[in-house]
Amino acid sequence: MNGVAVVGAAETTELGRLPGISQLQLHADAALNALDDAGLTMADIDGFATAGERPTDVAHYLGLTPHWVDGTSVGGCSFMLHVRHAAAAIEAGLCTTVLITHAESGRSRVGVGGRQQASGLGAQFEAPYGVAGPPTMFTIPVLRYMKERGVSHEQLAMVAVVQREWAGMNPRASFREPITVEDVLASKMIAYPFHLLECCLVTDGGGALIVAAADRAKDFPKRPVYVLGHGESVETPMVSQMADFTSSRAFRVAGADAFESSGITHEEVDHLMVYDAFAHLPLYGLEDLGFCKPGEAAGFIEDGNTRPGGSLPLNTNGGGLSYMHSGMYGMYALQESVRQLRGTAPAQVEGAEVSVCLGVGGMFGASGCVVFSNAEPS
Repeated sequence: MNGVAVVGAAETTELGRLPGISQLQLHADAALNALDDAGLTMADIDGFATAGERPTDVAHYLGLTPHWVDGTSVGGCSFMLHVRHAAAAIEAGLCTTVLITHAESGRSRVGVGGRQQASGLGAQFEAPYGVAGPPTMFTIPVLRYMKERGVSHEQLAMVAVVQREWAGMNPRASFREPITVEDVLASKMIAYPFHLLECCLVTDGGGALIVAAADRAKDFPKRPVYVLGHGESVETPMVSQMADFTSSRAFRVAGADAFESSGITHEEVDHLMVYDAFAHLPLYGLEDLGFCKPGEAAGFIEDGNTRPGGSLPLNTNGGGLSYMHSGMYGMYALQESVRQLRGTAPAQVEGAEVSVCLGVGGMFGASGCVVFSNAEPS
């Protein structure tokens, strides 16, 4: 599994509210920035992956003629799956240099396509009961989780508080002012038990990665970040049909495969990214990945283990709660893992060598997990 490395990584020049830039333009901005980071041109790219937009549309806009294409789109973790698929394609000889792009005009909605078809399962069997988007969908599992795990509102709020501490060190974060548990609980109730500060941002932006064979990694100008292992899975398109509301089966499968394929132990992990569209997701991630036993994640965060200086730095860019969240956040989590292992993160974890990046797709519908290292494969 040590066959590929991330050799280029960049986000769009700006993040936040960008009403003058279309979604396709954001793809191009991210792609050009990543190419510049890797010292490449579009002519060097022979593999392409994206989600949200059709790869046909984005490749045409970028002027690409790829020999391998991946349009896997399972929600915000799609880009973790793209890294895994790109690794397989490169190792199989189907392509040599893969560009993965993400962009969303999530706030300004400039050049954005249509929504889910009314014939979808969720539209038929959940929407009639009053679900009106992610905040109301995610309440179904989190209320059961809080009841069975004994998690208090204060402990859930602490997730947002700690991630704001990380965001305070990140100049590109949308929100940087410190907050308290009291601030979170005093913010507007969106959908019980989620207060406003426990819900993700809605922003515009994008990012891109370039993946190549590990034996080429030193040919590029920036420090390579090697892909040690990866995993992926899906569970259900309807959150109401999860097998267990207190645990994500897709998290467990993707995470276990990523750890097994990388050959690492939990003790070797220096840095962790868990997709945090809402404040409960890091709790599930810590437990389903095996860093905490069931019911221990809230206390683990409350005790300061994931904050700056803690034993397991988590969501060090500020996460989807404070950094940015355009709708499909997985690309930004991957970017932060790469920055940490390159040693260029605004809130740098000293001596970080191994980073685990876990993503969610939909409402616990899918997951992708990637293990990175900055150590050259032996």
